Amino acid sequence: MEDKIKEALTASNILNNINKPNDIKKVSADEYSALATEIREFLISNISVTGGHLASNLGVVELTMALHLSLNFPEDRLVWDVGHQAYTHKILTGRKEGFRKLRTYEGLSGFPKIKESDCDAFDTGHSSTSISAALGLAKARDLQKENYNVFAVIGDGALSGGMSFEALNNAARLQSNMVIILNDNNMSINENVGGMATYLGKVRTSVKYNGFKEGIERVLSTLPKGKSVIDRLRRSKDSIKRLFIPGMLFEDMGLTYIGPIDGHNIEQLLSAINSAKNMKEAVIIHVITKKGKGYKLAEKNPSKYHGIDPFIIETGEVKKKSTKSTISYTDKFAKTLVSLAEKDEKIVAITAAMPSGTGLIKFAKRYPKRFFDVGIAEEHAVTFAAGLAVGGMKPVVAIYSTFLQRAYDQLLHDVCINSIPVVFAIDRAGIVGSDGETHQGIFDISYLLTMPNMTVMAPKNGQEFEDMLTFAVNHNGPIAIRYPRGKVYSGLGEFRAPIEYGKSELLYSEKDILLLAYGNMVEVANEVRNQLKEQGYSVSLVNVRFVAPFDEELLTKLLPTHRYVVTLEENINSGGFGQKIVGFLCKNNYNDNKYIRISLPDAFIPQGDADLLRKEYGIDAQSVVNKILSEVEVSNRM
Repeated sequence: MEDKIKEALTASNILNNINKPNDIKKVSADEYSALATEIREFLISNISVTGGHLASNLGVVELTMALHLSLNFPEDRLVWDVGHQAYTHKILTGRKEGFRKLRTYEGLSGFPKIKESDCDAFDTGHSSTSISAALGLAKARDLQKENYNVFAVIGDGALSGGMSFEALNNAARLQSNMVIILNDNNMSINENVGGMATYLGKVRTSVKYNGFKEGIERVLSTLPKGKSVIDRLRRSKDSIKRLFIPGMLFEDMGLTYIGPIDGHNIEQLLSAINSAKNMKEAVIIHVITKKGKGYKLAEKNPSKYHGIDPFIIETGEVKKKSTKSTISYTDKFAKTLVSLAEKDEKIVAITAAMPSGTGLIKFAKRYPKRFFDVGIAEEHAVTFAAGLAVGGMKPVVAIYSTFLQRAYDQLLHDVCINSIPVVFAIDRAGIVGSDGETHQGIFDISYLLTMPNMTVMAPKNGQEFEDMLTFAVNHNGPIAIRYPRGKVYSGLGEFRAPIEYGKSELLYSEKDILLLAYGNMVEVANEVRNQLKEQGYSVSLVNVRFVAPFDEELLTKLLPTHRYVVTLEENINSGGFGQKIVGFLCKNNYNDNKYIRISLPDAFIPQGDADLLRKEYGIDAQSVVNKILSEVEVSNRM
């Protein structure tokens, strides 16, 4: 792997001379195009080896170059929305060598990280946040009478999120400079939807306005008092713009609007950026870019190359680790939901701009009128689902664990208070790997367990997932099914007891050591049991199934014959299932039982291979066995 990356580095010419912040300013204007080509070649070569976000980064090469040519780092502050498109920014701030270990444990993050470089102004990973953060930086600058530029880059998809509009509304009141770059590529991960996408589409087709305006101004400037007419036209809210650009949304909000301009033309970009820097108010520069630019396969299919595993450059095909065909939990969800919807016309599906990632693209093709992509708006998705349910439908909301966090209030207030029957399909629960802290789904159990009326389930394997989803769409109340990223576990298929509300599944009944596990940790617990059995221990294993409500009756029955109680979960410690069991043991005076909790620490888990992270944080089978044996040894000495 390193040989290929080294080859890409040495093959570069201009890029070799960029090794620290602001080195790009030494590059002559006639070399900009060549440098952009080299950066794209570097990105394609590296990401083909390590995997990562490709299409989004290829689309912002010239934009990033223009920002670095105009700004000074680290003095000036640049906030990237979401942040997965900041690879060129990292290259231009002296982090080329880090791409050898992109998105690996203790390697270069795939997102901006303050602790990684003082050129990264703000840690980002979720969308629609950059304008708020940049506005805060601008106000802090002004209050402390400092002097630096503040820029935010936000995509057209992220602009559909409600938080971005709250920030825009507030930014219009700013009495000093801040610049918002609207990177408009007509794509987020999937094609954008909704009113903002429609609006921007109209603006894109209105580029003729700029040329027409310049012509009008040239003619007027030759006439007597023509300049005063031009000034009045520029100040007027009823100016010529309104004839050509529908709504003029941004200027109506009080922002100065520049654009749309070609996001791959560095000369135009520099002109707009330098002009915007000199204004005394919030400015929005509307830039049109092409996602995947420079790599034809990514240009044709930007969704495929949004986030991609290591791939073959010539064909674009992902390098397969195994020839065996596997089905993921996402695929299982998609197939099962389509099957259920065939039999029940009330089932509808909702996603927040992730139809492909959640698997709902299959549902959308089969039942387009019963599918709703609400854009990057998780809060709206949840309350919209509540309205559908009250209206008599059976909504299934598919959202990644990390993104569902954004709708905590809507879950609690709009769904749980009235016990509205909405199904939450929580994908990417637990450790997800290389996207790092902002994307690990390790908090959902903790916040869902705080919500009265919320039922929480987790399947041990693919068969049980089908059964749980079938149960969930017919449940009369809020219900969540949490499942991990990756392939479906096919083990323990001989155990398929019917789903009963709030009841666990006793897989192996013995004595002494009791393992309580849910979801993908049942697989780990089964391996733990096998290893302990080989060493002569007697071990019972319970597939918890229902994290809330949990099966108190079964636990009460098993506790008298088990000295050790072990809970296993891929969630943080605080507020998790293990803490719930501790509370139950204390409340009911089970003082003779020794309790062992297996969970993730109360910390943000960095990027890295998921299996490596599980081992590092002690929730893999061998680590669990070692911890149990250590506790048993200590207990036996007492």
